Amino acid sequence: MNKLELIDTLKDECQISKKEAATIIDLFFGKISEALVKGDRVEIRGLCSFFVKEYGSYEGRNPRTGESVKVAPKKLPFFKCGKELKDRVDY
Repeated sequence: MNKLELIDTLKDECQISKKEAATIIDLFFGKISEALVKGDRVEIRGLCSFFVKEYGSYEGRNPRTGESVKVAPKKLPFFKCGKELKDRVDY
């Protein structure tokens, strides 16, 4: 399911306009993104949690040339599936 399909489903289930459904979806994902940018953890009980992992810098290697390369520190968003969702998928 992609974003447009999600908007259409919300529109049909709640009998609201497509514009209202799009606003709700954009607000939902926007707030999750804002929380992650601030470094907060987002937890949706029974479904999943989103959080940011921080990685320090390290010495990497260019696979093409074999040359040593310094990789800068970075932060990456992560998704962790909740137990209830795991159970529903693996029924």
